[in-house]
Amino acid sequence: MIKNGHHATGSDQRDEAGSSKPGASACSPEKRKRVVRLWCDGCYDMVHYGHSNQLRQAKAMGDYLIAGVHTDAEISKHKGPPVFTQEERYKMVRAIKWVDEIVEGAPYVTTLETLDKYNCDFCVHGDDITLTVDGKDTYEEVKRAGRYRECKRTQGVSTTDVVGRMLLMTKAHHSNLDNPDYQQHADNFGKGPKGHSPWTGVSQFLQTSQKIIQFASGKEPQPGDTIIYVAGAFDLFHIGHVDFLEMVYKQAERPYVIVGLHFDQEVNRYKGKNYPIMNIHERTLSVLACRYVSEVVIGAPYAVGKDLLDHFKVDLVCHGKTEVFPDKDGSDPYAEPRKRGIFKTIDSGNNLTTDDIVQRIIENRLQFEARNQKKEAKEMAVIEAMKRREQQDQSEAAAEAAH
Repeated sequence: MIKNGHHATGSDQRDEAGSSKPGASACSPEKRKRVVRLWCDGCYDMVHYGHSNQLRQAKAMGDYLIAGVHTDAEISKHKGPPVFTQEERYKMVRAIKWVDEIVEGAPYVTTLETLDKYNCDFCVHGDDITLTVDGKDTYEEVKRAGRYRECKRTQGVSTTDVVGRMLLMTKAHHSNLDNPDYQQHADNFGKGPKGHSPWTGVSQFLQTSQKIIQFASGKEPQPGDTIIYVAGAFDLFHIGHVDFLEMVYKQAERPYVIVGLHFDQEVNRYKGKNYPIMNIHERTLSVLACRYVSEVVIGAPYAVGKDLLDHFKVDLVCHGKTEVFPDKDGSDPYAEPRKRGIFKTIDSGNNLTTDDIVQRIIENRLQFEARNQKKEAKEMAVIEAMKRREQQDQSEAAAEAAH
């Protein structure tokens, strides 16, 4: 298994295995003896790089990270129907390289009892808000007990936003951002009757080299590693991709898996419609967060040619059972690895495609749109209440100062 390494910077500075390692730079001289155990929980529906980034930040606050994943029934009750089944969601979260253990069927409301049951010091959540069906903060109890830590929410993505992009599939093309249909939807998406929730609303994702470094393993292939290359869109990184990459990973004793990601225009050339749903920067982070992946080639050439194979010293090239689309000139993009006898078709046993997920969303379109509006309304009500409380505190302070 690839070790959960990442280049740490700033507040992330710690050695990979936790700071119990003697002589680690981040340790105090009397090195910490106790392992700090952390708890994160959530729906983890349509797991995207925002979820991965939250788990990465949480892991940097301690040594051992447990992710609690809610059941379908709990999510349906508090939020509306999940896109993925609980089994699919459990598997997705297990594949994120910063997670040490998952708890299936974690309660929707985080209690001290849960933290104690799993010997967790505190729980970590993003700086957005999570509400129960009756509008209560699900972290109220652990906050009061001082066993709550916060990490920054990743700008530019939320499950709500991703669902919104898919609901556009039937309307507009992804590169046609000035299309009035797209604009109208992008402007309205995540906006309730009284404004715009900062947690549900759409904002733009801005990629930085820093973020890529934080997600990357930073490991070079070692002598004796088998270098395996796979390529594709890996759009809306999902359980079908995870099952495929896990099978690829199992092809060797010491695998070093390189994933070639095609640029957006290339994906659109062979996939058509509104694809890709996630842009190249978003797809890069999603793939880097997977524990079976060692390296990503951003904007890989479509044809897996001699230059690429020689440059990365590739031992094996794998492709799933999905159709191989010909290159622009009609040629087979895998002609060179086939010629060298290093091409292998992998059957992951999972036929789920990005198309299937989009179909799930479109079929449940009305339910999802209603869910997003309901979530927005609850968040706006909390914001209003917070504003009122703030004004009240200010008035009281001003009155006291006047006396």
